[in-house]
Amino acid sequence: MKEDTTTPVLAAERKEKISAERRGFKETATPFLRAILAVAWKDLASEWRSREVVSAMLVFALLVIFIFNFALELDPKTRSSLSSGILWATFTFAGTLGLNRSMAVEKDGGCLDGLLLAPVDRTAIYFGKLLSNLAFMLTVAAIVLPIYSILYNVNLFNPGLMLVILLGCWGYVAVGTLLSSMAVQARTRDVLLPILLFPVAIPVLVAAVKASGGYLSAAPWIEIAPWVNVLLVYDVIFTAVAFMVFDYVVEE
Repeated sequence: MKEDTTTPVLAAERKEKISAERRGFKETATPFLRAILAVAWKDLASEWRSREVVSAMLVFALLVIFIFNFALELDPKTRSSLSSGILWATFTFAGTLGLNRSMAVEKDGGCLDGLLLAPVDRTAIYFGKLLSNLAFMLTVAAIVLPIYSILYNVNLFNPGLMLVILLGCWGYVAVGTLLSSMAVQARTRDVLLPILLFPVAIPVLVAAVKASGGYLSAAPWIEIAPWVNVLLVYDVIFTAVAFMVFDYVVEE
């Protein structure tokens, strides 16, 4: 009786094809990831030497919370209910300042053209900038939170609140990095970026304020979950949109 060798041959061919696809993915993904990390590391190293962006963001954020502290002479309960709004107003204005500077430094220093001429996918520039801007914003948030807790006598060290801050900052930076790349070519970029950014960022800011307020008031999860879901959906959608259109934005 003749032995059937068709199945082993097909299995071997299928296995070889899968191995080739995996090798191709690794060869494609590794340079892309390296480019992302290189752009992010360049920004972080430059900021470590100059301390220009984070310092400006931090001074602005502290000034905002000090002004609110003396302007809102309210009872502790009312202050606690306003904490989420004050926090996100602080993060928003400080984050906008950082987003403006991150791309303006590249443009003024002539580095933007070099990044665009690099032999890598241009979306790697976007994700590298996104990671560095997110790191700057979270650094400011990590310094602001304990100071805010002392001034307003509010306990902000809640794991759920930390998650909301991370998701909210990611969504804000995802949109802001794309729009700052558009506005950097304009002569009035400092004014243009907030005009473009704030209307688009309204959903993420509203969801972040509502979710933060829910965690600070110890609301049940069923009330917080819709706002956390909005943050997740916003982050995924706008990160994907920025990934698809960034190449066309910087080309223009």
